[in-house]
Amino acid sequence: MSESTVSKKIKKLPPEAKQQAQDFVDFLYERYVKDETKKSTKKSILESSFFGMWKDREDMQDSTAWVRKVRKSQWSNP
Repeated sequence: MSESTVSKKIKKLPPEAKQQAQDFVDFLYERYVKDETKKSTKKSILESSFFGMWKDREDMQDSTAWVRKVRKSQWSNP
């Protein structure tokens, strides 16, 4: 079906149906077209502002040991 045929059919609809058609087209646009533009603008995590923010902390050199230490201090019975 051509765009002109679709346009002619939409013009013949009552106002409420025209609004429903517009809402449906907006939904399809968000789902198919807008998502494509989002995919192309994704950045690498290495470009994130928070990447490496704790690189100079001495207590974070071994993250596994740090997590164990924090969990032990928070979850152990006094």
